[in-house]
Amino acid sequence: MGTTVSFDVRVDTTRVSSARDAVAQAIEWLHQVDEIFSTYKPMSDISRLGRGEVGIDACHPEVRMVLALCSECQRETGGYFTARYAGHIDPTGLVKGWAIARAGQLLARQGIRHVLVNGGGDIWAQAGKAGDEPWQIGIVHPTEPGAYAAVLRLFSCAVATSGVSQRGAHIVDPFTGRPATTWASATIVGPDLVRADAYATAALAMGEAAPRWLATLGTYEALLIRPDGTGWWSDGFPSLCTTLNGPSAEVLRPAGTPARRVR
Repeated sequence: MGTTVSFDVRVDTTRVSSARDAVAQAIEWLHQVDEIFSTYKPMSDISRLGRGEVGIDACHPEVRMVLALCSECQRETGGYFTARYAGHIDPTGLVKGWAIARAGQLLARQGIRHVLVNGGGDIWAQAGKAGDEPWQIGIVHPTEPGAYAAVLRLFSCAVATSGVSQRGAHIVDPFTGRPATTWASATIVGPDLVRADAYATAALAMGEAAPRWLATLGTYEALLIRPDGTGWWSDGFPSLCTTLNGPSAEVLRPAGTPARRVR
């Protein structure tokens, strides 16, 4: 999927071997997903489907499932998330989050309680690091290398970030075809990584319309950062943050107040 995936698994010493086996199964699953959905591999199912060489019935069953999820997210975002770009099928705005979530769920089914899977900034986490200690998740600042825009303290959660820091302005407004440049990054926190991933992509594509739409999502919180370092965040976002190497709730700008620099 063109990125690195890391696993943070906390078990007692009697379960180290079984935990390693579970992680190996999750890694195997991610490689399988890459073989099916990679747009960089000419013989992947999604590439062959896109070229019209095969129909969807000839693809792995997961292809139909993922494209159905893409259609749901397209409706939920008013068309700003789409699995088609320039006429080509490309579900990568959703499939990475979907795959990371499935990898985490595979570990959970093996009885591992404390687990965090991070795939290129898309994070699926269960429980906390240990006991009542939450996971600490840093949101990299998109325009200030080495800096955090925020550090989150969370238990079971999903976090997805889309932005320009790694791949430039690679997300386009599907209605205009122009690169989305209003926001340098969009971070979504919520219960479902599939939605968080798709919503982060959609928020970048929406431009100035994103805050009003994000404020309607209910169980999802959001942080948007402009190229000049100012930002917008949903009303509940500050409550998720800590002061560790990043802005505290006092630095964050509630929705509807004048812009302040995220630093």
